[in-house]
Amino acid sequence: MEMLKYPSAEAEARLKAIVARGLGETEEMTAQVVGILEDVRTRGDEAVLEYTRRFDAPDLAAHALCVTEAEFDAAEKMVSPDFMRALDRAVEQIASFHRRQVQNSWIDTPRDGVMLGQLVKPVDAAGVYVPGATGGMTPLVSSVLMGGIPARIAGVQQVVMTTPPMADGSVNPHLLVAARKVGMDAVIRAGSAWGIAAMAWGTEQVPRVDVIVGPGNIWVTLAKKLVSGMVGIDMIAGPSEILVISDGKAPAAYAAADLLSQAEHDTMASAILVTTDAAFAREVLAELDRQLANLPRKDTAEASLRDFGAILVVDTLEQAFDVSNRLAPEHLELLMEDPLPWIGKVRNAGAIFCGTHTPEPMGDYIAGPNHVLPTAGTARFASALGVDHFVKKSSLISYTREAFMKEAEDVMHLAGIEGLEAHAHSVRVRLEKTK
Repeated sequence: MEMLKYPSAEAEARLKAIVARGLGETEEMTAQVVGILEDVRTRGDEAVLEYTRRFDAPDLAAHALCVTEAEFDAAEKMVSPDFMRALDRAVEQIASFHRRQVQNSWIDTPRDGVMLGQLVKPVDAAGVYVPGATGGMTPLVSSVLMGGIPARIAGVQQVVMTTPPMADGSVNPHLLVAARKVGMDAVIRAGSAWGIAAMAWGTEQVPRVDVIVGPGNIWVTLAKKLVSGMVGIDMIAGPSEILVISDGKAPAAYAAADLLSQAEHDTMASAILVTTDAAFAREVLAELDRQLANLPRKDTAEASLRDFGAILVVDTLEQAFDVSNRLAPEHLELLMEDPLPWIGKVRNAGAIFCGTHTPEPMGDYIAGPNHVLPTAGTARFASALGVDHFVKKSSLISYTREAFMKEAEDVMHLAGIEGLEAHAHSVRVRLEKTK
């Protein structure tokens, strides 16, 4: 991991390389995903089962795509009280946060005889994708919560979850307990691009949905990208990223640990520290080496830091925030003695973590806000997954005769400018009938 002075030509080159890393897809990958999507669209369950048996569970029975109630019941007996305590806390706090996002329908009468409004309605069905993670041995329970809870709070009638099964065809019990806790209507044993395709088109056993959310690997991401427009999606998520701004007053061990918390995700993850204190930066470099030595995912984290990590030393904190706003990071940590006065400097970030005792993993699991966040600079215009992703808004318009008469001439004039005579006639015929 390089320590660079910013601004400088070396720092600029490093930042450009990080920004340009993209999703890591190839034309061959895209072609393969297109083929999988079409295969599932045309062959339904048969194709989903074929892919699932080939890549995940060789002996999965044809009728067993959907998890049964008996499996949910059995799962509850297989998890620990400690897990249930943590799950209950996470569900309560995530739900509490997302309830604040609910928008109501509204009606207004802005002019005499005119009624306008907006109807806010949930989609009929939503799909939540939950990655398999090490063949199901490291279940991503948090993905169940972050997708299922806002969907339910939005009022979606049917929420289904797809996830790759383990080799024996089962689904990790922690995932099943979490799915029941948040009210999933069904859990489907289908992963990767075929899991996305099954939800997008529907099959004999998999309901068709209107919105698909949830993180995944490059195959899942490409599948979501390709079905976007036919169904709604949350976002095109790239590799994980964190940017830490530090005034050098927190322990270097904190900064190193927080950088590694994202570097361990993926070799293409990005971890950047921006600080005004060169001595602190050197301490963090040394601390990274110490902490890496004992990290189970050491090779992944090392590659991430080497290829897409950086420590930038700036002259002022204002410069640090300029760098951050330019990169629009998924996770922004203000590892500062007094971060609150600086929040106003943040224009672009997926989530902001303030202070020395707010590491990024608090947001991943239990704080309340959603951890599905815009990546790759898209925080310039995109927001975290939330209730709004599961609703649609219809405009409501009503005119009385008198209000119509008052504005009709202007409508016809504007329609005429655009060369849309039938538009103008739709108004004119009413004027003629009302004279």
